[in-house]
Amino acid sequence: MSKKTIFSFLILAIIVFSIWVFTDSNEKNDDFSERIKISLRDVGNQLLLSNQDSLSLILPVMELGESKFELSFEKRLSFYPDSLVAVVKRSFFKSNVSENYRVEVIRCVDREVAYSYEISIDSENTIIPCAGRYLPEQCYTIQFRLLDNRSIFFNKDTFLYVIVFVVFLMLQLIFYRKKPIQRIEENKEKFAAIGIFQFYPEQHKLVKEATEINLSKKECELLEIFVANPNQIIRRDELTKKVWEDNGVFVGRSLDTYISKLRKKLKDDASIKLTNIHGVGYKLEITP
Repeated sequence: MSKKTIFSFLILAIIVFSIWVFTDSNEKNDDFSERIKISLRDVGNQLLLSNQDSLSLILPVMELGESKFELSFEKRLSFYPDSLVAVVKRSFFKSNVSENYRVEVIRCVDREVAYSYEISIDSENTIIPCAGRYLPEQCYTIQFRLLDNRSIFFNKDTFLYVIVFVVFLMLQLIFYRKKPIQRIEENKEKFAAIGIFQFYPEQHKLVKEATEINLSKKECELLEIFVANPNQIIRRDELTKKVWEDNGVFVGRSLDTYISKLRKKLKDDASIKLTNIHGVGYKLEITP
């Protein structure tokens, strides 16, 4: 499977996953928001009943922002802060809304905070000041902020970062992972330096600058022997035994023919000579 095909599938999978996450997240957020509003209306009802008021209206619960809601009333009311603390705690517990939240009682006339407290699952961080001080009858709104952000199933910014990171990893795997392997494999292709040439025995070739010179199997085998023993005389019978033994029929002039071919292919470097040692063999002479 090609890289483009793999990458296309991955992008398609990310798009489908993104649609699913955002759709599911929105549904969960909407449901959670409705549960909070129901819970807050229950809080309002309990406060009105404590004021012997079973007729006045609780105004629509307003969602002021992320995890922040406001409860307001048609008529004035009064209450003790400890009653508010208890009512909110019971209502939130029944609705399984949150265990970490801040409550502010705000006067309608000047929007000043008349009373506030904070509840934390960690009791050491819970702050409930002046719970027994009576709040006189007047117009109040009560704001609630959820501190553990449970209403956000999957934060969009976090999700974006995750997507970018995943795409980056996939690009690394698809486009970059194989390249170092290829470079390593290329480096593993051993070559021997012979003057201005690079000799690649496994590929049966000589390379001079950017030019490749192909070698036959026999030429390559002979040159390997000479390269392994530079400036040394290699006897004829040793050469024929190593190159032709068990590799077909040897004809008397075959060695001389292949030596001649090698000379032609190495002729561009005057520092390299394949010298015939009469009656003995050949020597690869390399002048530094």
